[in-house]
Amino acid sequence: MAAILKAESTLTDRFQTTVPEQVRRALGLGKRDKIQYTIGSNGEVVLSRVNAEGDDPVLGEFLRFLANDMTVSPERLQLVDDQLVRHLRALTKEVEIDLDAPLSPDDE
Repeated sequence: MAAILKAESTLTDRFQTTVPEQVRRALGLGKRDKIQYTIGSNGEVVLSRVNAEGDDPVLGEFLRFLANDMTVSPERLQLVDDQLVRHLRALTKEVEIDLDAPLSPDDE
């Protein structure tokens, strides 16, 4: 297997380590995410991100993007004022939503 990224970390006295930043970025890892170690017969170790059941990778990436943007540019955050809330309610007042309905025929 050709390496596209190499990084190293050190084990502590308690056999703990920090996943290097470039590896976390490459795998899209965030705090509290789970990782999996797969060890091949030749001793090669593959580290991969564990996707939770029903985890949407696109949504996860979008949420990470938002979290990063809020951290880097907190001045862009704005309160949602009452006028906007009233406007949104007016736009959606006759829209009925069944949150338990399947999204597609395949989901039934």
